[in-house]
Amino acid sequence: MTTRKRHSPEQVVRKLAQADRMLGEGKDIADVCRELQVSEQTYFRWRNQFGGLKADDAKRLKDLERENATLKRLLADAELEKAALKEIAPGKLLSPERRRAAVHHLITTMGVSERFACRVTGQNRTTQRHEPQAATPADPDAALRAWLREYAKTHPRWGFRRAYHDARGEGWTVNHKKIQRLWRDEGLRVPQRRRRKRLGTSTAPGLPKADAPNTVWAVDFQFDATTDGRPIKIVSIIDEHTRECLGGLVERSITADALADELDRVAAGRGYPVVLRSDNGPEFACAVMTDWAGEQVGLSFIPPGEPWRNGYVESFNSRVRDECLNINIFWSLAHARVVISDWKQEYNEHRRHSALGYQTPARYAAICTHRN
Repeated sequence: MTTRKRHSPEQVVRKLAQADRMLGEGKDIADVCRELQVSEQTYFRWRNQFGGLKADDAKRLKDLERENATLKRLLADAELEKAALKEIAPGKLLSPERRRAAVHHLITTMGVSERFACRVTGQNRTTQRHEPQAATPADPDAALRAWLREYAKTHPRWGFRRAYHDARGEGWTVNHKKIQRLWRDEGLRVPQRRRRKRLGTSTAPGLPKADAPNTVWAVDFQFDATTDGRPIKIVSIIDEHTRECLGGLVERSITADALADELDRVAAGRGYPVVLRSDNGPEFACAVMTDWAGEQVGLSFIPPGEPWRNGYVESFNSRVRDECLNINIFWSLAHARVVISDWKQEYNEHRRHSALGYQTPARYAAICTHRN
């Protein structure tokens, strides 16, 4: 009697990818399930759990031709909406006044209907046709608007909350919501002072050169997203001499503690590097990484706005983006982990590197005789 075989999530993702390729070659579901040695019920259950399919999606597959015809009819409207959005001035249309001006602009320049222009800008047609009191000669708030403009000119660092209390103190009968609305309508705002980015303190002298394995490790982050719009954060660790991808994480969020744990895991198998090179991101320029490095690892932070100073990992990230992230759609975090992990393994063991004499990074690391 044979026991029931259980598949890991990684095996399920790989089999679903194989099924997609077989379906693209013209095979039907029965042949695919026979080749994968699973039942059709298991296949659709996997699709529902790992492939992003819902319960009624299998039935909807039969209606694709009818839906495609509908999509073709909508394509013309979508292209027109796209052109209309490009025609509107950049920036969010947060107020009815800005939307009203955008609607008039679209009607005048593109000759579209008011209904279409209101739909593109998100303006209610009743609001569009309503004439605001501020645009009429008899604006009941004209005196208060003038007072607010003078108040903002006299006190440029004070906001609408302080203006509300001072207005009440001077006898204006008005609540804070109206002051905020008029303050916004007049374009009054307190300029925000941008916080300066934190600069990491390098503990490695000069510009370290990767003249031997385990001399310089480079680390950097990348971002992508799953089909549900949730972000994916990817960290890669590169040995600059052997070009090996030593490790990495694929998570929704990666903290400095998680990064330190991953560096310890990699170092447990090959030892700690002499220098760790990175940018000035908050995960690197923090107390956690300083404590992790201690006196055994030097930290080398590149100057802000100069990514070419960390060129090895930036080049690796461009390969990941071009050859993996841009050609795959991730259904889930597990799917992203499997695909990215497989790509990094192929990069280390099968992808020949021109800078290594067209040897793979793993092969070059095995025969490398350079020492610190």
